[in-house]
Amino acid sequence: MSENTAGQIPVSPRRLEIGLPIAIVALDQLTKAIVRSTVPLSASVEVVSGFMNITHVRNSGASFGLFNAADFPFKTVTIAIIALAAIVWVGVYAAGLPRHHWLARLGLSLIMGGAAGNLLDRVIIGSVVDFVDVYWGAYHKGHRRMC
Repeated sequence: MSENTAGQIPVSPRRLEIGLPIAIVALDQLTKAIVRSTVPLSASVEVVSGFMNITHVRNSGASFGLFNAADFPFKTVTIAIIALAAIVWVGVYAAGLPRHHWLARLGLSLIMGGAAGNLLDRVIIGSVVDFVDVYWGAYHKGHRRMC
C-alpha cells in the first residue's frame, strides 16, 4: 500500500467495493430472516411511536413498489436482470473511481450491497422482503409501498 497523504482514508481500492457489499448482503439477509420468522406477513411492530414501524411486506415490483401490482410475463426475471445489470454498472463505475474518492466509493458499495441483497431475495423467494416503515409527517411511504 502506498503512503497516506493528509486527508486520505487508507482503504484499498478494491477491498471496499468487494468487502462492504458482501457484508451488507449478509446483514440484509440476516435482518430479513429475523423479520420473516418473527413478524407475520402484513403485520407491524412499532419501533418509534409515530415515526417508524417494522412492517413485513413483500415487494414483487421494483424500487418503492413500482410495478408491484403489475403482472406481466417474466416479471421476476425481467426485474432481476435489470437489477443485475445495474449492480454490474455501479460496480464498474465504482472500480474506476480514483482512490481518493473514498466517500463516493463507500456510497456506491452500500448501494451495491443493498441491491444485491434484494436481488438474492427476488431470485430465491420471488419478491423482496421489505420491513422498514417510516412516517414523515402526513406522508407515509409505507402506504405507497404496500398498495
